[in-house]
Amino acid sequence: MQWEHLQLFSSNTVCGIYKIQLDTNRIKEKIFLANEKIVLKMCGRTCLTLQPKDLICACKYKSTKPSKDSNKPGDNTLLTPEWRSEYNCGRKFEPSYNMVPSDVTPVIVSADHFNDNTSSEELNAQSQIIVPMMWGMIPFWHKGDYRRHGLTTNNCRLEHMLESKLYSGPFRKGQRCVVLCEGFYEWQTTKSAKPSERAAHLLYMPQSEGVKIYDKSTWPPESVNLLKMAGLFDVWEDENGDKMFSYSIITFESSKIMSWLHHRMPAILETEQQVNDWIDFKRVSDEEALATLRPATKLEWYQVSNLVNNSRNKSEQCNRPIELKKMFDSSKGCNIKNKTLLNWLNVRKRREDQAKQLSDDESTTGLEGGSGTDSATSESDAEVPSKKPRFCDYKRSLREAALFNTALSADSASEKPQTCDES
Repeated sequence: MQWEHLQLFSSNTVCGIYKIQLDTNRIKEKIFLANEKIVLKMCGRTCLTLQPKDLICACKYKSTKPSKDSNKPGDNTLLTPEWRSEYNCGRKFEPSYNMVPSDVTPVIVSADHFNDNTSSEELNAQSQIIVPMMWGMIPFWHKGDYRRHGLTTNNCRLEHMLESKLYSGPFRKGQRCVVLCEGFYEWQTTKSAKPSERAAHLLYMPQSEGVKIYDKSTWPPESVNLLKMAGLFDVWEDENGDKMFSYSIITFESSKIMSWLHHRMPAILETEQQVNDWIDFKRVSDEEALATLRPATKLEWYQVSNLVNNSRNKSEQCNRPIELKKMFDSSKGCNIKNKTLLNWLNVRKRREDQAKQLSDDESTTGLEGGSGTDSATSESDAEVPSKKPRFCDYKRSLREAALFNTALSADSASEKPQTCDES
């Protein structure tokens, strides 16, 4: 009997171990095929507040395509990229201080991806266009609502990109893009702290003297140095044939410049040559394009408030240094604290102004009327506005009436009645 129980226990144990191993293999297979899940997410928020007309001014570039006509723009002429708006299932780009995955943001791609209706002369001079795309690549095999594929695809790990079922195809097709932003937010994960208490930072490219990235009044669009990140894009179609352009940002292990903050960092393209080599899939091979992806050597940052933690917060306070945010909050708190006092002072000043205006009107009326009694009334006869009755005055009058009645009754009681002596 004991041996039968032992055999049953052993059989159940083996089945349980096999089931755990099967589930583990499925998880590993899902991670290997589509590397969409990451343990510590990074580069999950960006900041881009420029309108399309200002953004194309900030993205002027030198053409890498040779011109057959010497009168056409040459290599030293700055070209303005074209803004190309796709339908994207009705989604549009909206500038924001707090961009999140699933938002539509602008990226730079090669004009060769859209050369069907473009003449050869335009292609010789135009090599870059800006296309709004959704942040977070939609898997090509997904059916149904594009927002419910269940995968986290805002970032693409470079280490597994060529093996990924999702990313290897777009890379081999040359669907390389450059993601534009003024800076990206990152939370410090190298120190042990609760997710809600991690310090948030804004990282951005070095700027010219006097340019403050958080203050748009200090820089015109053509003077700002935007942060550009390498990415991959794809085109997904729904059952109605509507297309949605989407992209993912390429990441790799952090270098010394950012390892103090996070163990991963985006593939930042620092130079114009890197940008050209990454998007020009016809001129630059896949191997040469991968060689352009290297850790950034120049990067600046400052700490921001945890206001950016909430994706619904889109105000300009998101990208301000935490010191300025604290000053703003303290001044705002002071204003709220003294709101009652300020209201009282305003009411008092308004009443004083009204009394002064009434006095001036009476004086003016007396001067214009002269000394004649028929033409105007004197100051002594001027109508004085009646004072508004108050409850305390009513109670005082009641008390005085009660005292008067008491005194009257006392006097009447003290008087002796008069008698008539008939005798």
